[in-house]
Amino acid sequence: MLVPNKTKFRKVRKGRNKGVATSNNVIAHGTFALQSMSNERITSRQIEAARQAMTRYTKRGGQIWIRIFPHTPVTKKPQDVKMGGGKGNPEYFAAKVKAGTIMFEMGGVTEEQAREAMRLAAHKLPVKTRFLVREEA
Repeated sequence: MLVPNKTKFRKVRKGRNKGVATSNNVIAHGTFALQSMSNERITSRQIEAARQAMTRYTKRGGQIWIRIFPHTPVTKKPQDVKMGGGKGNPEYFAAKVKAGTIMFEMGGVTEEQAREAMRLAAHKLPVKTRFLVREEA
């Protein structure tokens, strides 16, 4: 699972995740990509599950690039705890993904293989996605 080595602060505020992506929104490494169509927090477990689904389908052929990283710690209070008493402890890390963000890229495989692998990966993610093919200039 992806986890940051060190964070400046243990807990962060929720913040808002609105608008469309202005960075990380073009295919940079591979030939095929999986792009987010909505805004959501994606946990490190979901990223790992999607990665495993793709690598298993391609039988470790080709290359996969993960373009998102879970920097944000998400806190949670235990069950049946009364109001007050401060913020809960960090439970997991999440990546804040905006609409238009390229999440995964693939290269070295056929388009049919990539399309199916990305479809399997998309089922593991909480966002609507679309499959992109790089336009050769």
